[in-house]
Amino acid sequence: MASLFVLFALGLLIGTRAYDGSRYDNNSYGATHTDVDDAVDVFPVAFVDVFFSTGGLPSLNLATCNPTDNATFSGTLLPDCSALASDIETCQAAGKLVTISLGGANGGVGFSSDAQGTAFAQTIWDLFLGGSSSTRPFGSAVLDGVDLDIEGGGGTGYAAFVTEIRSLASGASKQYYITGAPQCVFPDASLGSVINTVAFDAIYGQFYNNPCGLPFFETTSFCRHYTNANVSFRDNWARTTSPNPNVKVFLGAPAASLAAGTGYQDLATLSSYAVQMRHSFPSFGGVMLCQAYVNDRYDLGIKNALVAAGGTGFTFPACTAPAYVAGTAYSGGSQVSYDGCAKYYADDVPSNDPNGDWSAISACAGAGGSSSSSSSKTTTSTSTTSTTHTTTTVTSTTSSASSSPTSGSCAGLAAWSSSVAYPGGSQVTYNGDLWTSLYWSQASTPGGQSIYWARSAGVWVDDGPCTVSRRDVGRSSNSRFFRL
Repeated sequence: MASLFVLFALGLLIGTRAYDGSRYDNNSYGATHTDVDDAVDVFPVAFVDVFFSTGGLPSLNLATCNPTDNATFSGTLLPDCSALASDIETCQAAGKLVTISLGGANGGVGFSSDAQGTAFAQTIWDLFLGGSSSTRPFGSAVLDGVDLDIEGGGGTGYAAFVTEIRSLASGASKQYYITGAPQCVFPDASLGSVINTVAFDAIYGQFYNNPCGLPFFETTSFCRHYTNANVSFRDNWARTTSPNPNVKVFLGAPAASLAAGTGYQDLATLSSYAVQMRHSFPSFGGVMLCQAYVNDRYDLGIKNALVAAGGTGFTFPACTAPAYVAGTAYSGGSQVSYDGCAKYYADDVPSNDPNGDWSAISACAGAGGSSSSSSSKTTTSTSTTSTTHTTTTVTSTTSSASSSPTSGSCAGLAAWSSSVAYPGGSQVTYNGDLWTSLYWSQASTPGGQSIYWARSAGVWVDDGPCTVSRRDVGRSSNSRFFRL
């Protein structure tokens, strides 16, 4: 089989069996594989990087098939990639899903209204899915769904787009899938409201090129495990907020060191993280690998680790930490069980609020006990393979950081230096103000952008002029740990 997918394609799941969303050992991959084996289950082809190009049709850039090097349909910049049709159909015959991914880091994408999103859904349906058109880039090949990798421009119109795709697919003879690839920061700036509104089948969290990426999996600031915490937020979202209660959450990682600016982990390390997530969170679905690198069959190694961890069923681990006691002052690093659903790091009232002071380590069952806390609670039931497990989501009453700076004393604090690596929670002086870091950084100027995450509004919170006692500076400065 000829080389099929290329750089910037995202992938999801793994296996010669047909994709099964109930499993925990799926893999998604944007690949240049020349054969079909058990390693990868889903191939999102990336990207439709311009929504409204010449002639009113979208444009497509797969690197090996693009508007510059390939013939385009008359009056458009939509390339004719029909030579790939037989490859796509070979993958599908082997039980793989092949989807079309929209967006990308440099995509000229977005909608001005819901009506535009609805109309564009019909275009995508006709060009790639179950519709018909004289300008189908992959000819007779019918793809299996749509992946949204929207990295800018906001969420306007995307819920309407997904709704219309679902409507068009409702009477089809095959199943179509909707997936999304938000940044690991929770909630995502572009897709956060979208995935809360309409049903997705899988979420491929991008844990690379981000401050919450895989390099920070074991890094702690105020005892927060960055990557682990963001998986926990998405697990809680999947089980309590998502319109699809069976949505799967994937750990997105680069497939090689050159596949992303930051985030690559060696095979043993990523396997360890993936297996830990598989045993910690019931919504975990597998690993998504970014970009098409074989890398000594890195993909197969991840697949084997997940298969060995068990592809089906989820058993909630026992809550081994002491039950949370309302009114107790917990020091940083304390672990507690709360309402039988999660263990936490940090101090203050436990919650699954990404703006709160606690980070969930794992779902759990057993000795968590209940709390007399006045925090509001919403209870849902989640079925496992043998028992019904009741989980509770707690909404913290802790206030978030103010949008306007407060004041604080800079006595004894050093001035910010570009040569110093600052862990989360560090305080420095800069231009006469007190600044508190949200997470680890180096050479990220207070008030500027993070060198590790170009879209960041900055890793520092301005606590205002150095005028009053430091104890008056609100603790909320580090409660925005995952703020975009």
